[in-house]
Amino acid sequence: MTTSTTASRETLGFQTEVKQLLQLMIHSLYSNREIFLRELISNASDACDKLRFEALHNDALYENQSDLYIRVSFDKAARTLTISDSGIGMSRDEVIANLGTIAKSGTRDFFCKLSGDQQKDAHLIGQFGVGFYSAFIVAEKVSVLTRRAGEKSDQGVRWESDGGGEFSIEMVEKATRGTEITLHLRADQDDLLAGYKLREIIRKYSNHIVQPILMNKEEWKDGKYETLAEDETVNQASALWARSKNDITEEEYKEFYKHVGHDYGDPLAWSHARVEGRQEYTQLLYIPARAPFDLYDRQARHGIKLYVRRVFIMDDAEQLMPSYLRFVRGIVDSADLPLNVSREILQESKDIETIRKGCTGKVLGMLSDMAENDKEKYATFWGQFGQVLKEGIGEDAVNKDKIAALARFASTHADNAEEAVSLRDYIARMKDGQEKIYYVTADSFNAAKNSPHLEVFRKKGIEVLLLSNRVDEWMVNNLFEFEGKSLSSVAKGGLDLGALEDAAEKQAQEKQADEFKPLTERIKASLGDKVKEVRITHRLTDSPACLVADEHDMSGNLARLLKAAGQKAPNSQPILEINPTHPVVTRLQAESAHFDDWTAVLFDQAMLAEGGQLDDPAGFVKRINQLMLEMGK
Repeated sequence: MTTSTTASRETLGFQTEVKQLLQLMIHSLYSNREIFLRELISNASDACDKLRFEALHNDALYENQSDLYIRVSFDKAARTLTISDSGIGMSRDEVIANLGTIAKSGTRDFFCKLSGDQQKDAHLIGQFGVGFYSAFIVAEKVSVLTRRAGEKSDQGVRWESDGGGEFSIEMVEKATRGTEITLHLRADQDDLLAGYKLREIIRKYSNHIVQPILMNKEEWKDGKYETLAEDETVNQASALWARSKNDITEEEYKEFYKHVGHDYGDPLAWSHARVEGRQEYTQLLYIPARAPFDLYDRQARHGIKLYVRRVFIMDDAEQLMPSYLRFVRGIVDSADLPLNVSREILQESKDIETIRKGCTGKVLGMLSDMAENDKEKYATFWGQFGQVLKEGIGEDAVNKDKIAALARFASTHADNAEEAVSLRDYIARMKDGQEKIYYVTADSFNAAKNSPHLEVFRKKGIEVLLLSNRVDEWMVNNLFEFEGKSLSSVAKGGLDLGALEDAAEKQAQEKQADEFKPLTERIKASLGDKVKEVRITHRLTDSPACLVADEHDMSGNLARLLKAAGQKAPNSQPILEINPTHPVVTRLQAESAHFDDWTAVLFDQAMLAEGGQLDDPAGFVKRINQLMLEMGK
């Protein structure tokens, strides 16, 4: 960040990501330019909420003026539009942090996804949260005058920028707390210099805001509007969630979501309920239609706002929703919690535990209803949030079965990554006598789809789930059965198809194991500590060999994932299984001169086929070349 100073005025450079956002926003979001006012009013409302919360512990912050409001005004002659509030305000450091940088995890990755396609980028920017910078959609210059509540000597801060690469900041006097944002409008924004137009936008996007949004009254006189000195409240200025569901329109629910969720688009679904009993609270919970850019950051918690008797208490009350539902947005308003509740109290509160259970159940119920009655909408949800929801199978023992029923997977039933197969779908298609739900894990869909471990299952027409997301390894280590059917990895332990194999097949397998025992012992001696065991396989039909993990050992895929994440994986030896009907294995039986080379190549090929890395890639290539030369003689 560059800095230059003239007297008390400093000029600083925007963070690189802010420059990118400003350049893209005007062009990508201009078609819905009115959202700038919604965003600035939402920020003002948040500032008022934060003051009310901090004043619970320090009443002096009100500075003998407890009214919380937002004011919108305009000046036709100066071509300015001003949004001011009586909220918490900002200090100099807060102004630089909030208006000069974007301090969000994953910001750089987010900007790498922007393509220059205005329509697609508009959705991405919406997921990121447009916020204050949306002012530059309509303004050629923005001025901010702010003073944090409780600051001494009426010391305020003025911030200004034309949306280029820099902004200026200086200390000035400001008698009252709060923030005043003045937009110097572009030449093509004349319609925003009209009271009726501003009222229309406010009532469309911000009618639900709890604080009164004030404007000067206007009256029609002599063919034009005249501005009066008297104020009027433009919005309903009441808590939307406290109103009866019958009195709230679908459009109002959607606009409230955009405010509370800081989202650009409409939600996928929502639930509004008043809960009575030992605990009395209101919940208004939304499921977004698109994932935020930081969905996989488990520390990014900005989903649920907590109110107590309509008084804002805190943002991102993570105790109200489990981590695997971190995509849920909304509010919870308790009638029983104390106003001075802290995060520490929330962590130990039995009342909060009850509310959390109720909210979790409500969200899972919404998803179950969607999965049952609106499969297209649920497919949209699953594509955006499914991998996060799977985390709950390992985190929420109480709701594990409900979450497992909601999970969707690719499988060999269609062999495409887009198909969403539920465990109930799988069970309904199980063959007569099949007792297990079979799955394979890999680091990509293609690796799972083409795994050699699937060969006998394809031959017999047995469906196998294709699991290729990182969370899947975590999931299957916590989900042992579903509706009476155990889950079984096709790449772990001995292959036992139970009633799916007849007596003749089992006898043939036992006979082959005896016939090839000298060969398996010879291969084990050649490979030494690289393998735990060498044995005949019956899971292969086309490949010469494969590696499997022992029943109670960690899978090779999970071990690779842990190592890639910088974590320590336990040392475990794989089992090498060889296909007695494959020509390479037949050749190996008769081999004497290059037996060790053939064996090493066979092992390395099996390692590569399951997505592993070779300890000695150069040695592998050298052996292949040598064997090719020998075969050519």
